[in-house]
Amino acid sequence: MIDQRLHVLRVVAERGTISAAADALGYTPSAVSHQMRTLARDIGATLLEHEGRGIRLTGAARTLLERSHHLFAEWEEIRAEVQHIADSASGFLRLAGFSTAASTLLPRAATAVMETFPRSAVRIIEADPEECFDLLLADQVDVAVVVSTAQLPPSTDPRFDQLPLMEDRIDLLVPTQHELAGRSRIRLADAADEQWIMDRPGRPYHQMAMAACAAAGFTPQQAHEVVEWDTCVAMVAMGLGIALVPRLARIPAAAGVVRIPLGGEAGPVRHLRTSVRRGTAGQPEIACALAELRRAVEGIGRVGVPDIG
Repeated sequence: MIDQRLHVLRVVAERGTISAAADALGYTPSAVSHQMRTLARDIGATLLEHEGRGIRLTGAARTLLERSHHLFAEWEEIRAEVQHIADSASGFLRLAGFSTAASTLLPRAATAVMETFPRSAVRIIEADPEECFDLLLADQVDVAVVVSTAQLPPSTDPRFDQLPLMEDRIDLLVPTQHELAGRSRIRLADAADEQWIMDRPGRPYHQMAMAACAAAGFTPQQAHEVVEWDTCVAMVAMGLGIALVPRLARIPAAAGVVRIPLGGEAGPVRHLRTSVRRGTAGQPEIACALAELRRAVEGIGRVGVPDIG
């Protein structure tokens, strides 16, 4: 087995402080500090140096982490191979994803794993994409579904195996009484003068919406800030503004709103991907969950806009 202290060092490097790493791992800060001191002593090199209120990895620590990436992956592959030979499973699976994935995709994957491995415990965690990677690295999550953004680890990051899952197209959401509600398709620029309901500035959905509107040649007038889709739908239904909504999001048929597909210029799209710790994809429950996620998005692709009834 790999020295647990290497795993702790990985999390310290990712989170930037001892206290943040301790929170992610469920340890006390003193326990994390102790493990880092004993690892440095056994390695025979300084690994961490104080820098302001945080810490800085030394060259020795960076080399240690870079050279250990393949060790973590190989160990996970060995575990998967042994589990297949023994016809056994790990006994648990932890799935994480942003709100839309947590409500539409992850329940299907969880159900498939529970049916295939009835003795395994399955847990779903709703989390923002960046938090999903923190949870993966801390071994608090096994499979994550995220929306690709520039802030996330790249697909080449040696710590993870990441694969494209689906393209989630974005529709315009308007009240049923709106003058645009009868359109079968619309150019985003046709809604340039509307009042907009959007996420808070700095969050991925807000960035996506601003980029889409900029590509269509205008800056949206944001009238209201929301976080939850239910809040957004309720406000649109009341005529307080219009919004962009991912096709994967489920909206009740009686909500008083209409989805309009975007045409004309290239419409905005969210790119979804799966991520697991490198080498774990072959472990039985993880493989089952990944396969079911593929089947789920294939079904969505055949149907198109999700059933909103």
